Amino acid sequence: MTAFHRILIPTDGSENANEAAAQGLELAKSMNAEVTVLSVVDTNSLTYAAQGLGYADIYSYLEKGAEAAVDQVYREGKKRGVAVKAVVARGVPANEIIDASKKYDLIVMGSLGRTGLAHLLLGSVAEKVVRFAACPVLVIRSKEEKKDR
Repeated sequence: MTAFHRILIPTDGSENANEAAAQGLELAKSMNAEVTVLSVVDTNSLTYAAQGLGYADIYSYLEKGAEAAVDQVYREGKKRGVAVKAVVARGVPANEIIDASKKYDLIVMGSLGRTGLAHLLLGSVAEKVVRFAACPVLVIRSKEEKKDR
């Protein structure tokens, strides 16, 4: 088995991302690898600002969510004895993860498993990362997706 020394774990704080992070942290522990946990404040979502909320309010909300997501994985990694670095970036999530992939041996991330029209309209961050990342990508399917198959 290939040894991975630097693992990137992208997260949005969702249950699926947390499941993937837990598995990524276990893998990192078994290989004595360093982990960077990354959450991306999706600047595209700022385009769809809700009425009554200003740009600063929405940005602050998204920023706090990203910080909470990386903090959760960071704390879990420290509990497991894994060297973890937390990073919050701004941009388009798939693009930011792909750009970061050049510095890592492996990416471990979750997938929502969308299909049909939802997949075509929304796209898939995991799918784009798998296609264009500079390193291998381990995609952890959600529990719901595993039940459906």
